Amino acid sequence: MYKGITFSASLMCIDWINVGDQLNELEENKIDYIHYDIIDGNFAPDFTMGSSIVDLIQKTTSIKSDFHLMVDEPSRVFNAFNVPKDSFFTIHQEACRNLYRDIIWIKQNISKVGIALSPATSIETLEYVVEEIDCVTLMTVSPGYMGQKLVTQVLKKIEQVKKLKENYNLDFKISVDGNVNLENIPNMVKAGADTLVLGSSGLFRKDRSITKSVEMIKECIYKIN
Repeated sequence: MYKGITFSASLMCIDWINVGDQLNELEENKIDYIHYDIIDGNFAPDFTMGSSIVDLIQKTTSIKSDFHLMVDEPSRVFNAFNVPKDSFFTIHQEACRNLYRDIIWIKQNISKVGIALSPATSIETLEYVVEEIDCVTLMTVSPGYMGQKLVTQVLKKIEQVKKLKENYNLDFKISVDGNVNLENIPNMVKAGADTLVLGSSGLFRKDRSITKSVEMIKECIYKIN
């Protein structure tokens, strides 16, 4: 965390050839969370890691876990992963037939619970569940693939969620996921984001080390007025 901003490193963007070294570098830079994107090929058009890969990474690093399920009817896989109590376990509003039931089940049986919204999804449903959740993740790109450009309209939605948080006097996290880089971070943070999911455009870059990326991100945050 830096100046109240939490850093969550997107595992799907890591250099898998040098995964051990990069995990060590993330620890050295005190990254707050490893962000595990679980994609089933139905809700989003890609496949990522299963429970065996997640278990292996969790045994390799002491960094806390941040699960993001891009899965149709995510309750089908609630018991598939080892989720420590201090983790975030985020499901998509659009993927759940009974969102409130799933939220309560996660709170009672798994960990802290988050709700994710795709770029074109309204925040209206949040008003009915907001007092039960620990994090709102706003997708700033369409779910599934890394390397997409920012959907700029989501910046307004960040402001709306921040206002909702203030109106209810709550302390849930506001996370942004997608094209979180030096160009976009200032506007995201100014709009109200306090958690950055960092991937290929911000953290795991081919032109600089993770350490250098973290330094530049912190400098970027420091300069925000």
